[in-house]
Amino acid sequence: MKTKIVYSDEYYVDIGAHVFPTAKYRLIEKKLESDKDLSSQIEVVKPDYAGDDDILLVHEKAYLKKLKDGTFTPQEILTLELPYSKELVKSSFLCCGGTMLASKSAVKEGLGIHLGGGFHHAFPDHGEGFCVLNDIAVAVRKLKKEDLIKKAMIIDCDLHQGNGTAFIFKDDKDVFTFSIHQENNYPFFKPKSDLDIGLLNRTKDKAYLAYLEKNIPRAISDFKPDFIMYVAGADPYEDDQIGNLGLTLEGLKKRDEYIFTQGKNFEVPIAVVLAGGYAYRQEDTVNIHFNTVKAGIEILGKK
Repeated sequence: MKTKIVYSDEYYVDIGAHVFPTAKYRLIEKKLESDKDLSSQIEVVKPDYAGDDDILLVHEKAYLKKLKDGTFTPQEILTLELPYSKELVKSSFLCCGGTMLASKSAVKEGLGIHLGGGFHHAFPDHGEGFCVLNDIAVAVRKLKKEDLIKKAMIIDCDLHQGNGTAFIFKDDKDVFTFSIHQENNYPFFKPKSDLDIGLLNRTKDKAYLAYLEKNIPRAISDFKPDFIMYVAGADPYEDDQIGNLGLTLEGLKKRDEYIFTQGKNFEVPIAVVLAGGYAYRQEDTVNIHFNTVKAGIEILGKK
Protein backbone atom coordinates (compact mmCIF):
# COMPACT_ATOMS: atom_id res chain seq x y z
CA MET A 1 0.00 0.00 0.00
CA LYS A 2 1.35 3.42 -0.96
CA THR A 3 1.64 6.25 1.56
CA LYS A 4 -0.56 9.21 0.68
CA ILE A 5 1.26 12.54 0.41
CA VAL A 6 -1.10 15.52 0.56
CA TYR A 7 0.02 18.38 -1.69
CA SER A 8 -1.19 20.97 -4.20
CA ASP A 9 0.68 23.28 -6.58
CA GLU A 10 -1.77 25.95 -5.42
CA TYR A 11 0.08 26.20 -2.10
CA TYR A 12 2.54 28.46 -3.89
CA VAL A 13 1.70 32.15 -3.49
CA ASP A 14 3.85 34.97 -4.83
CA ILE A 15 4.53 37.12 -1.76
CA GLY A 16 7.45 39.01 -3.27
CA ALA A 17 10.82 39.29 -1.56
CA HIS A 18 10.12 37.53 1.75
CA VAL A 19 11.90 35.20 4.14
CA PHE A 20 9.06 32.64 3.94
CA PRO A 21 9.96 30.24 1.10
CA THR A 22 6.57 29.45 -0.44
CA ALA A 23 8.35 27.62 -3.28
CA LYS A 24 9.58 24.94 -0.87
CA TYR A 25 6.40 22.86 -1.06
CA ARG A 26 6.75 22.32 -4.81
CA LEU A 27 10.46 21.57 -4.48
CA ILE A 28 9.86 18.94 -1.78
CA GLU A 29 7.19 17.25 -3.90
CA LYS A 30 9.52 17.16 -6.92
CA LYS A 31 12.33 15.71 -4.83
CA LEU A 32 10.03 12.95 -3.55
CA GLU A 33 8.75 12.13 -7.04
CA SER A 34 12.29 11.89 -8.41
CA ASP A 35 13.69 9.77 -5.57
CA LYS A 36 14.21 6.22 -6.87
CA ASP A 37 13.43 4.63 -3.50
CA LEU A 38 10.47 6.72 -2.33
CA SER A 39 8.69 7.51 -5.59
CA SER A 40 7.25 4.00 -5.83
CA GLN A 41 6.02 4.12 -2.22
CA ILE A 42 3.96 7.32 -2.39
CA GLU A 43 0.73 8.56 -3.89
CA VAL A 44 0.34 12.33 -4.13
CA VAL A 45 -3.24 13.41 -3.43
CA LYS A 46 -4.76 16.87 -3.73
CA PRO A 47 -6.88 18.25 -0.90
CA ASP A 48 -10.20 20.01 -1.05
CA TYR A 49 -10.66 23.48 0.35
CA ALA A 50 -11.73 23.69 3.97
CA GLY A 51 -15.28 24.97 4.23
CA ASP A 52 -16.43 27.93 6.28
CA ASP A 53 -17.95 25.55 8.83
CA ASP A 54 -14.56 23.90 9.24
CA ILE A 55 -12.78 27.21 9.75
CA LEU A 56 -15.41 28.31 12.26
CA LEU A 57 -14.57 25.33 14.46
CA VAL A 58 -11.61 27.48 15.51
CA HIS A 59 -11.81 30.98 14.07
CA GLU A 60 -14.28 33.79 14.73
CA LYS A 61 -16.86 34.88 12.17
CA ALA A 62 -15.55 38.45 12.18
CA TYR A 63 -12.06 37.24 11.28
CA LEU A 64 -13.38 34.99 8.53
CA LYS A 65 -15.25 37.98 7.08
CA LYS A 66 -12.07 40.08 7.16
CA LEU A 67 -10.20 37.37 5.30
CA LYS A 68 -12.80 37.29 2.55
CA ASP A 69 -13.30 41.07 2.33
CA GLY A 70 -9.67 42.08 2.82
CA THR A 71 -10.66 44.69 5.41
CA PHE A 72 -7.45 44.56 7.44
CA THR A 73 -5.86 47.53 9.14
CA PRO A 74 -2.19 48.30 8.44
CA GLN A 75 -1.37 47.08 11.96
CA GLU A 76 -3.13 43.77 11.35
CA ILE A 77 -1.09 43.29 8.16
CA LEU A 78 2.10 44.04 10.12
CA THR A 79 1.10 41.45 12.72
CA LEU A 80 0.40 38.87 10.02
CA GLU A 81 3.80 39.62 8.45
CA LEU A 82 2.51 38.65 5.01
CA PRO A 83 1.10 40.83 2.21
CA TYR A 84 -2.67 40.29 2.00
CA SER A 85 -4.10 38.90 -1.22
CA LYS A 86 -7.06 36.78 -2.29
CA GLU A 87 -4.52 34.18 -3.43
CA LEU A 88 -3.05 34.01 0.08
CA VAL A 89 -6.49 33.41 1.59
CA LYS A 90 -7.32 30.79 -1.04
CA SER A 91 -4.05 28.98 -0.37
CA SER A 92 -4.69 29.09 3.39
CA PHE A 93 -8.13 27.49 3.00
CA LEU A 94 -6.63 24.80 0.77
CA CYS A 95 -3.81 24.18 3.23
CA CYS A 96 -6.36 23.74 6.02
CA GLY A 97 -8.08 21.17 3.85
CA GLY A 98 -4.72 19.48 3.36
CA THR A 99 -4.07 19.11 7.06
CA MET A 100 -7.60 17.80 7.56
CA LEU A 101 -7.05 15.20 4.83
CA ALA A 102 -3.64 14.13 6.17
CA SER A 103 -5.12 13.81 9.66
CA LYS A 104 -7.91 11.55 8.43
CA SER A 105 -5.34 9.48 6.53
CA ALA A 106 -3.37 9.11 9.75
CA VAL A 107 -6.38 7.88 11.70
CA LYS A 108 -7.21 5.39 8.95
CA GLU A 109 -3.73 4.22 7.96
CA GLY A 110 -1.41 5.13 10.85
CA LEU A 111 0.44 7.91 9.01
CA GLY A 112 -0.64 11.09 7.28
CA ILE A 113 1.83 13.39 5.55
CA HIS A 114 1.07 16.96 4.50
CA LEU A 115 3.60 18.89 2.43
CA GLY A 116 2.35 22.08 4.00
CA GLY A 117 0.54 23.25 7.10
CA GLY A 118 1.76 23.84 10.61
CA PHE A 119 0.53 27.43 10.90
CA HIS A 120 0.57 27.45 14.68
CA HIS A 121 0.68 31.22 15.28
CA ALA A 122 -2.87 31.90 14.06
CA PHE A 123 -5.38 32.78 16.80
CA PRO A 124 -9.18 32.58 16.62
CA ASP A 125 -9.52 36.30 15.88
CA HIS A 126 -6.33 37.09 13.96
CA GLY A 127 -3.35 35.78 12.07
CA GLU A 128 0.25 36.49 12.90
CA GLY A 129 3.79 35.32 12.28
CA PHE A 130 3.17 34.17 8.65
CA CYS A 131 0.09 32.19 9.78
CA VAL A 132 -3.37 33.03 8.41
CA LEU A 133 -5.41 30.05 9.64
CA ASN A 134 -4.53 27.53 12.33
CA ASP A 135 -4.81 24.36 10.26
CA ILE A 136 -3.54 22.26 13.18
CA ALA A 137 -6.43 23.28 15.42
CA VAL A 138 -8.99 23.07 12.61
CA ALA A 139 -7.93 19.50 11.77
CA VAL A 140 -7.98 18.35 15.40
CA ARG A 141 -11.41 19.90 16.00
CA LYS A 142 -12.71 18.30 12.79
CA LEU A 143 -11.53 14.84 13.87
CA LYS A 144 -13.18 15.31 17.25
CA LYS A 145 -16.41 16.62 15.73
CA GLU A 146 -16.66 13.55 13.52
CA ASP A 147 -15.91 11.27 16.49
CA LEU A 148 -12.81 9.90 14.78
CA ILE A 149 -10.69 10.60 17.87
CA LYS A 150 -11.24 11.42 21.52
CA LYS A 151 -7.84 12.71 22.62
CA ALA A 152 -5.14 14.42 20.57
CA MET A 153 -1.55 15.35 21.31
CA ILE A 154 0.23 18.10 19.42
CA ILE A 155 4.02 17.67 19.40
CA ASP A 156 5.37 20.98 18.14
CA CYS A 157 9.07 20.91 17.26
CA ASP A 158 9.16 24.14 15.29
CA LEU A 159 11.77 26.69 16.39
CA HIS A 160 8.97 28.98 17.59
CA GLN A 161 6.50 28.21 20.33
CA GLY A 162 3.02 27.36 19.03
CA ASN A 163 1.31 30.30 20.69
CA GLY A 164 -1.92 30.18 18.70
CA THR A 165 -2.36 26.47 19.23
CA ALA A 166 -1.59 26.73 22.95
CA PHE A 167 -4.17 29.50 23.32
CA ILE A 168 -6.87 27.69 21.35
CA PHE A 169 -6.60 24.49 23.39
CA LYS A 170 -5.78 25.99 26.80
CA ASP A 171 -9.10 24.83 28.31
CA ASP A 172 -9.49 21.60 26.32
CA LYS A 173 -8.60 18.63 28.50
CA ASP A 174 -8.78 16.29 25.50
CA VAL A 175 -5.92 18.02 23.67
CA PHE A 176 -2.36 18.00 25.03
CA THR A 177 -0.05 20.67 23.63
CA PHE A 178 3.71 20.13 23.73
CA SER A 179 6.18 22.68 22.41
CA ILE A 180 9.98 22.57 22.32
CA HIS A 181 11.32 25.85 21.02
CA GLN A 182 13.94 28.58 21.25
CA GLU A 183 12.97 30.60 24.32
CA ASN A 184 14.58 33.86 23.23
CA ASN A 185 12.66 34.29 20.00
CA TYR A 186 9.19 35.11 18.68
CA PRO A 187 6.57 34.92 20.10
CA PHE A 188 7.79 37.05 22.97
CA PHE A 189 4.56 36.45 24.88
CA LYS A 190 4.02 32.71 24.96
CA PRO A 191 0.64 31.37 26.14
CA LYS A 192 1.23 28.31 28.28
CA SER A 193 1.17 24.92 26.57
CA ASP A 194 0.52 21.79 28.60
CA LEU A 195 4.27 21.25 28.39
CA ASP A 196 6.72 23.89 27.18
CA ILE A 197 10.45 23.38 26.84
CA GLY A 198 12.18 26.68 26.16
CA LEU A 199 15.70 26.12 24.86
CA LEU A 200 18.78 28.28 25.23
CA ASN A 201 20.31 29.78 22.11
CA ARG A 202 22.52 27.40 20.11
CA THR A 203 21.20 24.26 21.81
CA LYS A 204 22.85 21.33 20.02
CA ASP A 205 21.68 17.91 18.83
CA LYS A 206 22.56 15.91 21.93
CA ALA A 207 20.82 18.21 24.41
CA TYR A 208 17.77 18.64 22.16
CA LEU A 209 17.28 14.90 21.71
CA ALA A 210 17.76 14.34 25.43
CA TYR A 211 14.83 16.69 26.14
CA LEU A 212 12.65 14.66 23.77
CA GLU A 213 13.72 11.35 25.30
CA LYS A 214 13.00 12.63 28.80
CA ASN A 215 9.56 14.07 28.06
CA ILE A 216 7.82 12.56 25.02
CA PRO A 217 7.38 8.92 26.15
CA ARG A 218 6.16 10.00 29.56
CA ALA A 219 3.71 12.50 28.08
CA ILE A 220 2.27 9.92 25.68
CA SER A 221 2.09 7.27 28.40
CA ASP A 222 0.33 9.59 30.85
CA PHE A 223 -2.06 11.35 28.44
CA LYS A 224 -2.83 8.33 26.23
CA PRO A 225 -3.74 10.16 23.01
CA ASP A 226 -5.33 8.31 20.12
CA PHE A 227 -3.88 10.78 17.60
CA ILE A 228 -0.66 12.82 17.36
CA MET A 229 -0.12 15.91 15.24
CA TYR A 230 3.61 16.34 14.65
CA VAL A 231 4.67 19.89 13.76
CA ALA A 232 8.04 19.19 12.14
CA GLY A 233 9.54 22.63 11.67
CA ALA A 234 12.87 22.81 9.83
CA ASP A 235 13.92 26.01 11.59
CA PRO A 236 15.78 24.55 14.61
CA TYR A 237 18.53 24.08 11.99
CA GLU A 238 21.90 25.66 12.83
CA ASP A 239 21.92 27.68 9.59
CA ASP A 240 18.41 29.13 9.79
CA GLN A 241 18.00 32.82 8.98
CA ILE A 242 15.61 33.74 11.78
CA GLY A 243 16.44 31.08 14.36
CA ASN A 244 19.32 30.62 16.74
CA LEU A 245 19.31 26.95 17.71
CA GLY A 246 22.13 24.62 16.73
CA LEU A 247 20.69 21.41 15.30
CA THR A 248 22.51 19.79 12.39
CA LEU A 249 20.89 18.06 9.44
CA GLU A 250 21.68 14.75 11.13
CA GLY A 251 20.23 15.94 14.44
CA LEU A 252 16.97 16.92 12.75
CA LYS A 253 16.79 13.49 11.08
CA LYS A 254 17.20 11.86 14.49
CA ARG A 255 14.48 14.13 15.91
CA ASP A 256 12.06 12.99 13.21
CA GLU A 257 12.98 9.34 13.60
CA TYR A 258 12.49 9.59 17.35
CA ILE A 259 9.00 11.12 17.13
CA PHE A 260 7.80 8.61 14.53
CA THR A 261 9.27 5.75 16.55
CA GLN A 262 7.30 6.86 19.60
CA GLY A 263 4.14 6.77 17.52
CA LYS A 264 5.00 3.24 16.46
CA ASN A 265 5.93 2.09 19.97
CA PHE A 266 2.74 3.47 21.53
CA GLU A 267 0.61 2.53 18.50
CA VAL A 268 -0.66 6.08 18.03
CA PRO A 269 -1.29 7.38 14.48
CA ILE A 270 0.68 10.46 13.45
CA ALA A 271 -0.11 13.23 11.00
CA VAL A 272 2.85 15.44 10.14
CA VAL A 273 2.82 19.06 8.97
CA LEU A 274 5.95 20.91 7.90
CA ALA A 275 5.66 24.36 9.54
CA GLY A 276 8.67 26.71 9.36
CA GLY A 277 12.09 26.57 7.79
CA TYR A 278 14.17 29.52 6.63
CA ALA A 279 17.67 28.23 5.95
CA TYR A 280 20.07 30.52 4.12
CA ARG A 281 20.27 27.80 1.47
CA GLN A 282 16.74 26.86 0.37
CA GLU A 283 18.13 23.45 -0.59
CA ASP A 284 18.81 22.78 3.10
CA THR A 285 15.20 23.54 4.04
CA VAL A 286 13.95 21.23 1.29
CA ASN A 287 16.31 18.45 2.39
CA ILE A 288 15.23 18.74 6.03
CA HIS A 289 11.56 18.42 5.08
CA PHE A 290 12.36 15.58 2.66
CA ASN A 291 14.12 13.72 5.46
CA THR A 292 11.04 14.16 7.67
CA VAL A 293 8.81 12.57 5.05
CA LYS A 294 11.32 9.78 4.44
CA ALA A 295 11.55 8.97 8.16
CA GLY A 296 7.77 8.83 8.46
CA ILE A 297 7.44 6.44 5.54
CA GLU A 298 10.29 4.20 6.70
CA ILE A 299 8.97 3.92 10.26
CA LEU A 300 5.17 4.14 9.92
CA GLY A 301 4.47 3.65 6.21
CA LYS A 302 2.59 0.61 4.96
CA LYS A 303 4.90 -2.09 3.64
